[in-house]
Amino acid sequence: MKLTAGQCRVRILRVAAIVVASLALFAQRGYADDIPKGWEANNMKPIGYSNMDGRGGDIKMAIKHVNDHWYLYVAHIWLHGWSVVDVTDPTNPKVVKFIPGPPNGDTNQVDLHDNIMITALQNRAAYNSGDPNVPRDEGVIIWDISDPVNPEQLSLWKTNGTGTHRNGYSGGKYVNLAAGMPGYNGQILVFLDISDPVHPKEAGRWWMPGQKEGEPPLPKPIYGFHGPAFIDGNRAYLGYTPWFVLLDISDIAKPKLIGSLSFDPPFGGIQVHDAMPIPGKPFVFVHSEGTGGADTPTGPLACTGPMYLVGMVDISDPTKPKLASIFPTPVPPADAPYTDFCAKGGRFGPHNTNILQHSPDVEKQGDLIYLTYFNAGLRIYDIKDPRLPKEVGWFIPPTPTKRLGPYPYDKLVNQTENVLVDTRGNIFVTDRQLGLFVLRYTGPGEPAPTAK
Repeated sequence: MKLTAGQCRVRILRVAAIVVASLALFAQRGYADDIPKGWEANNMKPIGYSNMDGRGGDIKMAIKHVNDHWYLYVAHIWLHGWSVVDVTDPTNPKVVKFIPGPPNGDTNQVDLHDNIMITALQNRAAYNSGDPNVPRDEGVIIWDISDPVNPEQLSLWKTNGTGTHRNGYSGGKYVNLAAGMPGYNGQILVFLDISDPVHPKEAGRWWMPGQKEGEPPLPKPIYGFHGPAFIDGNRAYLGYTPWFVLLDISDIAKPKLIGSLSFDPPFGGIQVHDAMPIPGKPFVFVHSEGTGGADTPTGPLACTGPMYLVGMVDISDPTKPKLASIFPTPVPPADAPYTDFCAKGGRFGPHNTNILQHSPDVEKQGDLIYLTYFNAGLRIYDIKDPRLPKEVGWFIPPTPTKRLGPYPYDKLVNQTENVLVDTRGNIFVTDRQLGLFVLRYTGPGEPAPTAK
């Protein structure tokens, strides 16, 4: 059918209107990074992705909901600094700010509550230039995040030792630090009073007897307190390798030991990385950090030491904790070209869970445990019966196509680091070599969102 000149003009105007509307929608949405192909999953699916503007070494995360915006703070291990990511639209996470950190300190830790953010600085040559003669920045930085996109540094508190590793802040006066203090073997717990955040001061400390110089020594050197402490009222739950430790902190200046449980032997790695109590039940979730996996050019390969711990501790008698169950070891997908994850390359083993339960914007602990597992991706476990945990979902990122940082040295494979679940049901996962994935769990026991 031949169109008249008037009809042609109408059609052209309609097409133009559609194009303009599409461009407006695109401009409003912004640029979304494509989800890399090659991922595999069971009862999970990726809904969003950011390559973090090409910055690798993405590790710990914290989240803050401000008015109608959601901001994710991501700490980096290789590039010394922190990224602010707008995740208001979880399908389109956008880096809106990169905050450079000191060039000679490990900056891969972050936590926040209300308008205060804390970031760790650690003196670890392996994560910096590797030259022991280079001066190292260390301690903990206190930030004001009243303006969530433009944090303002308020203070830097120094240990005068090796700095701090993973610290915790659940609001109020006190920050808990995993601190390398002078005169101690391994890291210890230090409480910092930040009621005046410009002038923080030590409020108390606790160490395992034998850590302090001059005390009868422990049988062998220890890692000590990994952090963060999980604070619940007057109790503090600690991953204090090689122990799970439960403290009474009713007197913050003089914490007292309630009970402990050693995991050496039989477990390996950083034996107790985290300790998280399960609400309403006399159980604590504990897990190791898997080590090895060629994190240094001459370092051990994965699975060359004792097995790693992922389990439940029964604290029905808090003075005598006991191991109640062990979680199943991840199994590769049926089409994987390796028989177990030890043979995949890189580091294999547990690392981080959704532990920032103090945050009002983080999904509260229920019947699901979220646990990153380095080359085995993210695993989800049902703990309705804490004595019989079972795996109900997993997500494995694709093999990276570009190396963004030095390790793993043996093979370029995914190294899934940290997990955080917000109250909308979005699961944020960082990977050293790939960036940030946003996932959704679709399996049994999926929690109902409590925010939009």
